[in-house]
Amino acid sequence: MTHSTDTPDPAVLPADNPAGVLPPGHPLSDGRLAGAPLLAAMTGQHADHHPVWFMRQAGRSLPEYRRVRAGMPMLQACLTPDLAAEITLQPVRRHGVDAAVLFSDIVVPLKLAGIEVEIVPGTGPVVEHPIRTVADVAALPALDPAALAPVAEAAARTVAELGGVPLLGFAGAPYTVASYLVEGGPSREHLRTRALMHAEPETWHALAGWVAGVTGSFLRAQVLAGASAVQLFDSWAGSLSLSDYRTFVQPHSAAALAAVADLPVPRVHFGVGTGELLVAMRDAGADVMGIDHRVALDTANERLSGRTPLQGNIDPALLFAGEEALQAHTLEVLRAGAQAPGHVVNLGHGVPPDADPDVLTRLVDFVHRQR
Repeated sequence: MTHSTDTPDPAVLPADNPAGVLPPGHPLSDGRLAGAPLLAAMTGQHADHHPVWFMRQAGRSLPEYRRVRAGMPMLQACLTPDLAAEITLQPVRRHGVDAAVLFSDIVVPLKLAGIEVEIVPGTGPVVEHPIRTVADVAALPALDPAALAPVAEAAARTVAELGGVPLLGFAGAPYTVASYLVEGGPSREHLRTRALMHAEPETWHALAGWVAGVTGSFLRAQVLAGASAVQLFDSWAGSLSLSDYRTFVQPHSAAALAAVADLPVPRVHFGVGTGELLVAMRDAGADVMGIDHRVALDTANERLSGRTPLQGNIDPALLFAGEEALQAHTLEVLRAGAQAPGHVVNLGHGVPPDADPDVLTRLVDFVHRQR
């Protein structure tokens, strides 16, 4: 890894950079990512090898992660720039993946805006005061761009060490993040959220619009600090019908993605259980569609009319099925992905916490050796 002495100053990035312009020293401006396989695949160009990275590649599956984060709450770790950068770099060093993804969490921008939210071990994000009324929405605080400085600094520190490996920024999509706010924590059915959409559509749109604004600022800060692509995660959108998605969610996801539309970075949109929503999610402003393990990539390519690069979609369960089964499944994913204009290899969801890191390292090597 190399160190760049011309790293963008994260203190000024969120507010002071002109629209449509990347800062001096950004990896996409200075040539260090020329020929990066990940960016080639995301833009439908030929890559030297199949690029691969894994959602949740930085985290609990790595013993080095558990060591450096011992005793520190999750959100505190995300907002400690040197630690967040170190955690982001760990899977690149260990696995040789073709991208780093910034170590953070989808509720970080909520925390920075002043929402009382914590990640409770064994439970997930918990919001102290759920947002369920028009008065609750009206009282939501504005996000001060200066509050994003720890995120930008973590991204800039990471990029300074990555050399020719791109950094991906990410954020939770408005529906998923708003669902946490309404439900007060994780939910299987999102009943309160879906009820609010129909019972009080104006309240819902005001809430989702607020989340979209915060999310867009979060994405933009990461890009201006050095991220060369971004991914919007909609973990819970699979609970929606296509009609509800288009009416209540798509405009807000589009607004979040539009926050970086003027910058030359690919935008990936990923959802869980969203096979019926792929076209609507793409049309929200995605350049690349992330596909979960429930839909074959050649089927997804057909649904998207063969014009959208794809990312995915090795079934995470196969990480536990033995080398032979995993490799056979991976070859099928590569075959199906070859139908698309570009293909970034990934899992169909995140790395399970109890996955064997050595299996991931061998998988990266196996993917890189295929032609």
